[in-house]
Amino acid sequence: MNQQNIAIIGAGIGGIGAAVRLAAAGHRVAVFEANSYPGGKLSNLQVGDYRFDAGPSLFTMPQYVEELFALAGENPKDFGFDYHRLNTVCKYFWEDGQSISAYADLHKYGQEVEEKLGFPAQALKDYLAWARFRYETTAPIFLENSLHRLSTYLRWKTFKRVLAMPWLGLHRSLDQENKKRLKQHPKMVQLFNRYATYNGSSPYKTPGIMSLIPHLEQGFGAFMPKGGMKEISHSLVRLAEHLGVKFHYGQKVEEILVQNKAVKGIRIGQKELAFDQVVCNMDIFFAYDRLLPRQPRPKRILEQPKSSSALIFYWGMDQSFPELDVHNIFFSDNYPEEFRQLFEEKSLYEDPTVYIHISSKIEQTDAPLGHENWFVMINAPQLDGQDWEQLIAQSKKRIIQKLERILGRPIQPHIVQEELLSPALIQAKTQSHLGSLYGTSSNNSMAAFFRHPNFSRQLSGLYFVGGSVHPGGGIPLALLSAKLATEDLIKNLK
Repeated sequence: MNQQNIAIIGAGIGGIGAAVRLAAAGHRVAVFEANSYPGGKLSNLQVGDYRFDAGPSLFTMPQYVEELFALAGENPKDFGFDYHRLNTVCKYFWEDGQSISAYADLHKYGQEVEEKLGFPAQALKDYLAWARFRYETTAPIFLENSLHRLSTYLRWKTFKRVLAMPWLGLHRSLDQENKKRLKQHPKMVQLFNRYATYNGSSPYKTPGIMSLIPHLEQGFGAFMPKGGMKEISHSLVRLAEHLGVKFHYGQKVEEILVQNKAVKGIRIGQKELAFDQVVCNMDIFFAYDRLLPRQPRPKRILEQPKSSSALIFYWGMDQSFPELDVHNIFFSDNYPEEFRQLFEEKSLYEDPTVYIHISSKIEQTDAPLGHENWFVMINAPQLDGQDWEQLIAQSKKRIIQKLERILGRPIQPHIVQEELLSPALIQAKTQSHLGSLYGTSSNNSMAAFFRHPNFSRQLSGLYFVGGSVHPGGGIPLALLSAKLATEDLIKNLK
């Protein structure tokens, strides 16, 4: 075997996944992380007696994590990775007092929407079957293969899926698609429009093919890792270290060293370190801007519109709220205007949709007995010179008023601990350009093809992973980016 000395820049979930795959293949791997902890957005936060997962709060498709343990011939539980399957995927609330629970059991979910919203249970099942068809038609090509290699398009299975393109909704928005398939039912259309936010897009702009996203929750299931979301990254770090990977925290890579159109290592401060290959888990904009300042920039890709960001309040609550579940959505009364302001005005709407995640509903040690840890998030625009101090103060007041109005009980007096994560802090802590959570937005039909490939077209030995490159943001897709990049790397060595 041609054993390589490989550097990975960044210990986000994509970088960790790449480290496991390369070490399992017998290579020497070192990971350099500027922060003092691994995980990137998938990190942990302690506020007084309350523990929070700082970033992603929904876990789907655990098979992509388990695949890494299988690749290494190890049992996930031996490294602290295990999870609960949620009986309720999410609970939804509207201003008119209606609420429903999206049960994992499809029969119960159908009964719920039929009894409470007057929407036929069979119509829900038909919609989710259509979402499954779209996923199974597109995922093997557009998610699990490179869109930037000619070989992908020369396969018979690719041709067969291309024939299905007219039925995939690429030329209609998700909102148009949902209105057509959900009988113009306003609450059901809004409920399924919200899946556009899973990749930081607008349901009024992103293509209808995004209607496949609900299948990830209802088809594969929604889960909560035991010990919190941080255990995904922490367990994989333990696995990587078991395989011989060396993690170097507090080590900020300043430059990727290049000679004769090939990488030759990295520079940290004034120290140059030689490596045969480099895998970059940094946001692709900053990768070129900071690490490759003398290399040609893929201008078209880097100038693509960015996805939305987020404004998150971490609240320690001194009471329990039995009317809430693990995941909760409080909808805006004017969804189109909320997204118009988000993407066109680059501002926050006065009546935002509010998401609340309460891990202590399952992980009881995340909050004191009888208390709860609220992860309260609204969609936010990318950084664009806004007065965030004013926006944050306004948003907190509006969120509290909205929750008190819908729940019919006081909220403000029960907030005993608070921490904040804004778009500016997201950029500072995770090097996400303009605070974007998912890199390039998916607000046009060809967005998938505008993402940066998992390899460099100009420099041999350089590969890219993470949410800002193909196939996209979120835990499952970041792990897929690691798979694509490392398979390419290993193939090129052969």
